[in-house]
Amino acid sequence: MFGFIKKGLQKTLDAISSIIPEKKVKITKEELEYILLEADVEYDLVEIILRELYQNDITREQLRSKLLATLSFAQNTLPDNPEKPTVTLIIGVNGAGKTTTIAKLAQRHLNNGDRVILGAADTFRAAAIEQLTRWADKLEVPIVSSRQGHDPSAVAYDTIESAKARGFEQVIIDTAGRLHTQTNLGNELKKIVRICDRAHTGAPHHKILVLDGTQGSSAIAQAKAFNEMIGIDGIIITKLDGTAKGGSVFSIAYALELPILYIGVGEQPEHLIPFNKYEFVDGILDAIFGEIKNS
Repeated sequence: MFGFIKKGLQKTLDAISSIIPEKKVKITKEELEYILLEADVEYDLVEIILRELYQNDITREQLRSKLLATLSFAQNTLPDNPEKPTVTLIIGVNGAGKTTTIAKLAQRHLNNGDRVILGAADTFRAAAIEQLTRWADKLEVPIVSSRQGHDPSAVAYDTIESAKARGFEQVIIDTAGRLHTQTNLGNELKKIVRICDRAHTGAPHHKILVLDGTQGSSAIAQAKAFNEMIGIDGIIITKLDGTAKGGSVFSIAYALELPILYIGVGEQPEHLIPFNKYEFVDGILDAIFGEIKNS
């Protein structure tokens, strides 16, 4: 798994290594500031990290402790739902990789022996319905869908009712990805949440926001807006393999105080990796100080 994380962060790690081509036992605060900003850690967080590191020459262990502290809310677990089915609502703007992420999550559930049903509640775009249907066919899982323009709450309701009737363990529902600034989207999402609860008390049990890692720290504004709309339970950050902005993970975790559940580092199902803050931080540190040699 660590290999996948390092491979997925390669562009970020290469950018860091270009700043510190020769590995050192210690780096200066000035070097660290440049590294963090280059990796797209938000400036305010960089200032906090530097202020709380008292020495000018910083060791690996000192920096490791501080970086892990910024990820203190990023544990990658959500409470289990004893009353099956577990209903997961997937949220995010268009282009963030929602549909592919849904397919990867469905595959993970299938690998765990759970039965999965998908709900195509992004009825705003016909292409979204078609894309999710293709994934459902590929994974050989059922899908509940409707025509473009149909009430997305009705699709969510029907998906949950179908799962209950057929004894399925997992329901994953896609939602529209229009711009997060639109009031009508906020109202639509709130209605879907209410209708899910009507279909199955306590649903949706997990409201997961998918963020595009290539947007870096600018994704924080998106996340805050969605969190204010309906309350987000956890985050998945996609496309980290395609960007040198991997340091934005620190900013996102610190600013939102929400679990980072998975990171996406490729197109294949196995490229949705459970987020492990220790492995993530150690990958960054290896690019700065060099890998620790096992004796």
